[in-house]
Amino acid sequence: MTSSSQRRYDPIELEALAIWMCFQRMRPYLLGRSIIIYTDHCSLCNMMTSSVKNRRVDRISILLQEFNIEKINHIKGQNNCLADYLSRHPIPREEEIFDEDYGIVKRIKGEPTVRGCVPDEIPPLVGAIVTRSKTKQLQSERNQNSTTTLTNRNKTTVSPIDEEADQMKEDSSQMIANNSLDIEQLKIEQGKDSTIHQKIAEVLKGSVNSSYEFKNGLLYRLMIMREGCTTKKKLIYLPSSMINDLLQVYHGDPLSGHFGVQRTYLKIKNKYWWPNMKQSIIQYIQSCLLCQQYNISRTKKPGRLQPIPPPEGPFQLIGIDYCGPFKPTPRGNQYVLCLTDYFTRWVVAVAVPDCSAKTTAEALFNAFICKYGVPAVIRSDQGTHFHNQLMNAMSKLIGYDHTYSTTYHPQSNGMIERFNATFVPQIAKLQDKEHNNWDEFLSPVVFAYNTGTHSTTQYSPFQLLYGREPRLPTDGRLSSFTFRKPSDYYEQLKKSMKLIHGYARDNIIQKQQQYKVQYDKLRPDPHYAINDRVLIRRHGLQNKLEPKFSITPQNIICAQHPVYVVRDETTHVETQVHINDIRPIYIQN
Repeated sequence: MTSSSQRRYDPIELEALAIWMCFQRMRPYLLGRSIIIYTDHCSLCNMMTSSVKNRRVDRISILLQEFNIEKINHIKGQNNCLADYLSRHPIPREEEIFDEDYGIVKRIKGEPTVRGCVPDEIPPLVGAIVTRSKTKQLQSERNQNSTTTLTNRNKTTVSPIDEEADQMKEDSSQMIANNSLDIEQLKIEQGKDSTIHQKIAEVLKGSVNSSYEFKNGLLYRLMIMREGCTTKKKLIYLPSSMINDLLQVYHGDPLSGHFGVQRTYLKIKNKYWWPNMKQSIIQYIQSCLLCQQYNISRTKKPGRLQPIPPPEGPFQLIGIDYCGPFKPTPRGNQYVLCLTDYFTRWVVAVAVPDCSAKTTAEALFNAFICKYGVPAVIRSDQGTHFHNQLMNAMSKLIGYDHTYSTTYHPQSNGMIERFNATFVPQIAKLQDKEHNNWDEFLSPVVFAYNTGTHSTTQYSPFQLLYGREPRLPTDGRLSSFTFRKPSDYYEQLKKSMKLIHGYARDNIIQKQQQYKVQYDKLRPDPHYAINDRVLIRRHGLQNKLEPKFSITPQNIICAQHPVYVVRDETTHVETQVHINDIRPIYIQN
């Protein structure tokens, strides 16, 4: 509210005063932000950059220096309708915009210091221009209400702040009331419970031991709470009809926080008792849908290791996958298409500019099929660069089977994933400071991998593929063999290849068994049947507060352990999932 002296300001001073009072009211929201002011008073456009030859305006411009005001733009009065309207129709002080919840409460000179009390005559919004006609209108309204004002002079009006505080107290009281069991209701429910009713009768007859006590209409269980203590504590015998209500309060209530079995049990055990109490708490928390959706399991993911049987020879089964994107190189490459033979562990890696279906088909044909022949089976993930019409047509035309791993389960194609994790650090060590020539070192790194002894087969991929050791730049002249006939070399090569292939296959099987024993140790392996209701893991979460498992239950419609097909109960969308990503739903009876 402008004072009597401020009302005598010149128009430019009033406009500057309005800006300053607005900034004071909205200060928490304006500090640290870039601000542009629009005004229909063009004389103020340069007030932040130069003096306007007015002492009051210059002083206000100094006060505004704490704000980041980029510029002040002039706007025509006819286009400044909103501000013009608000200045002539001030908002009454009763409006909720003045509540503390909005963070813009400002003490006005003359307001009482007693919290929650306001004067009977409440001024309009600060900074509003009051015209002569508006003044006469306000004066007449005051005169009409003068009698009522005088009779209620000694009364105070409760502000919205106090009303809200009272409401919060009521809400808190209601929350506490809801979270405590009514004694009278307990007595009624105990009387309805046949087991408790029988215990009460036995206590009154004196035919039971001192483990129970009936006092003031309630049955208590007497228990020793600590070892070595002889004092027994009285615990309310909770009737079965109130168990779920109590567990909802001690587990599902916001003040209980959906914590686990141990925390919930320790909160209850010193106040209430009922038969099989710990088991009831376990079953209730296991059946809590929110806990099943959001809780993180600290145990191993379910599902045993299912090793892929090793092929009989080279290039019968290969894995294919993309690695990247990397930083683009001057040659335009950004991805690496990797192919790995499941028997020899031979790797082919091709730098490509993108991961489209066309690029994938061309690289597969030129870099692999034209050099090593057509593989029997190609295994890949279900990415669109592999699962498309072009790749399907190519597999039918050339003559190989294309199988796909389970969605979000890279272990199904683990060999190629393992190579990706191996070669990326090696390339990173060799690239330049610009990190854009990694494709120049791709072939040398792959050669080094193919010529090194593999820990699983105990042979190098080069040796298993060609039947001899590679000649490296540091090696001298290799030893030579003399054969009488050309066919003798071929026969000797076949014998050697058959021998080392047999050894390599045995080594693969032995390693797979070792990995399986280690992987399966203490790992659950549940099996589900058709029509079982489960939750499936959600991948690609953007927010840590999102549920970790599906919001709606899923019905199993196809069971081929460890892979299942589930259907959403709401959307009816069918999804193929691995046992790793399935969590059973516990439903309380």
